[in-house]
Amino acid sequence: MYKIIFLFLFIPALSPAQELYVFSEPASNMPSHSIGVKQSIKTVFNDNTGDPSFRHNTDIMLGINKNLMLHAGFGFSDMYSSKTQFESVRFYAKYRFLSHDAIKKHFRMAAFGEVSHSVNKPTYEELSIEGDQSGIRYGLIATQLLHKLALSATVSNIQVLQNERWNKSLSGIAPFQAIDYSLSAGYLVLPKAYTSYKQTNLNLYLELLGQQLTDRKGYFMDIAPAAQLIFNSSIKFNMGYRWQIAGNVNRMASNGLFISGEILFLDVLRKQKE
Repeated sequence: MYKIIFLFLFIPALSPAQELYVFSEPASNMPSHSIGVKQSIKTVFNDNTGDPSFRHNTDIMLGINKNLMLHAGFGFSDMYSSKTQFESVRFYAKYRFLSHDAIKKHFRMAAFGEVSHSVNKPTYEELSIEGDQSGIRYGLIATQLLHKLALSATVSNIQVLQNERWNKSLSGIAPFQAIDYSLSAGYLVLPKAYTSYKQTNLNLYLELLGQQLTDRKGYFMDIAPAAQLIFNSSIKFNMGYRWQIAGNVNRMASNGLFISGEILFLDVLRKQKE
């Protein structure tokens, strides 16, 4: 009886697994009243030296309700130093404001905002607040699910907010504003049909990730294939690789490997509240 209840309550929330993109967020949220923990490692190879560098991020994710989710995270890396050290703290919020749901398909839209503080100084023309710079990012996401295929588009504005931005003698070192965009597709390979929450999911992804600087000329565009396994509807393993296919900005690295693991604790916040 418990398994039947679980299928009716949670499989509808978890079954659009092909929306759980590796390099971007969908408009859908994690299940309500749940807590997730994510550990990731990003490996890049410096474009100038070829040396590898690593970034380790830890994120705590909260599903407040079906429309609102929150993230808080921190990171360590050796990308800007000779040894691994503390790098940044980040906060993220996403609010789903539109849902048109039907059987095996839906269209959803969400707004999100992110703020980050980093110990690093602006060095490269690529803007990123995942640890590289301090700043804010905000934007919109639209996601369409069509049975086993999920398509998603994101557009956002990123602003680097560090002292160098307002120091006239340093203002030419790096750009401070950009438009980020992504186009993502995910396909559910396994299972062929849902019969149990214990089934293993296999999802394949292809994402196009780009940035256009707005306070100077410059852009880049990356392509990123990825694969994902989900075990017992609560443990997720991601692996993806992204590389630049076009662009003219100075970047630390134009390609890199991303690996992450997540665990989801369902309905924890509801139980704590009760």
